[in-house]
Amino acid sequence: MAGALVDDAGSVLHRVERPTPARESAVRMARTVDAVIDALAVHCDWDGVRGMGIASAGPVDTAAGTVSPVNIPSWRGFPLVDCVRAHPVLPVGIEPVLLGDAVAVAAAEHWRGAARGFDNVLCMVVSTGVGGGFVLNGRLHPGPSGNAGHIGHISVAFDGPPCACGARGCVEGYASGTAIARHAVRAGWAPPAGEEPTAAAVAVAARAGDERAVGAYDRSARALAAAIAGTATLLEVEVAVIGGGVAQAGDVLFTPLRRHLRDFAALGFVSGLQVRPAALAGDAGLVGAAAAARGHTLAPHRQPAVG
Repeated sequence: MAGALVDDAGSVLHRVERPTPARESAVRMARTVDAVIDALAVHCDWDGVRGMGIASAGPVDTAAGTVSPVNIPSWRGFPLVDCVRAHPVLPVGIEPVLLGDAVAVAAAEHWRGAARGFDNVLCMVVSTGVGGGFVLNGRLHPGPSGNAGHIGHISVAFDGPPCACGARGCVEGYASGTAIARHAVRAGWAPPAGEEPTAAAVAVAARAGDERAVGAYDRSARALAAAIAGTATLLEVEVAVIGGGVAQAGDVLFTPLRRHLRDFAALGFVSGLQVRPAALAGDAGLVGAAAAARGHTLAPHRQPAVG
């Protein structure tokens, strides 16, 4: 779990991080949230806080203020906004704003990153899962419940593998870091002795010319391209920004992604769709949470918000 004080220009002033006890109780998780806030509150800039944003893995329910992250079993309908609101150091009058983590990345990349200057944007986080968020007509579009942009659970293969969400052939089952490593291993690739089979290790092998590793990334890129092209056709997004751990593979991912996108984005009005790597890396979720908070406050210039 990470937290930051972010000024009104989108610069991170102070950042703290604590390990997420994802397999422990809801109480233990809540205490870690409190510990992050405690660590921020000791900074001198805390007194200037004018807003607070919370970015969480989803699904989320922004109306209820609850979260149900797939990878945190103890948090099912957990009242995260109430938990944060009840912290005794929170400045009077601050109302926390909840959004999904990939939606936060979209907010950040549109404000300060690779999507700056575009009005219609798809941002994706490709990591152990695949998430996304939209900016439409220049405004963040989280949807009624806060879950718009769950592109990882678009089906790209009717007879594809079962997904944890209950559907089949989801993008996440082809394009996530876990899926890349699993496919490479099934194709006969193995990591160097003593190393884990990760997407990063597959990327190293792909750069060295291992065809099985190259094939795993090509498969991932094809699924991403199909989903991005379909989304662009529906919504006329101008640019797709890709972040997350898998995007760190660089050209190993982006070269086949752009090639496949030319095949899928065939209609003239989407043929110019750009694909860009995310610019804000590990701070994107924090900056995006602060951006959401900024939209709900009249903070003076350079007064910090919390992400």
